[in-house]
Amino acid sequence: MRMLAEFFPEFSEMLDKMDTLYADKRTIDEKTYQFICFALSIKARSKPCVLKHFKGALEAGGTVKELSYILALVMREAAGADDCWTHDVLGDWKEIIKGNISCDCQK
Repeated sequence: MRMLAEFFPEFSEMLDKMDTLYADKRTIDEKTYQFICFALSIKARSKPCVLKHFKGALEAGGTVKELSYILALVMREAAGADDCWTHDVLGDWKEIIKGNISCDCQK
């Protein structure tokens, strides 16, 4: 965001406005909000956000046990999605081996 703040400050300002809007219109409690953000941060692989929302969840009354469950849930759901996606991509693996399917990514 630092580069955006410097070279596209209008965008950064709009994000700040969105954050304010979300806070003003929030229909869920703080703990639930922090749990959701924690899960999304893990999936997005954002270290600062994981740390921020881990701490935020604890401050909102969450426990390390609950956060561990959320971590496990994100890992399990990601593994399931990765498994399904990979099997879809490799569904015609016999045709790939025969050379009948090309990735067209390298020539």
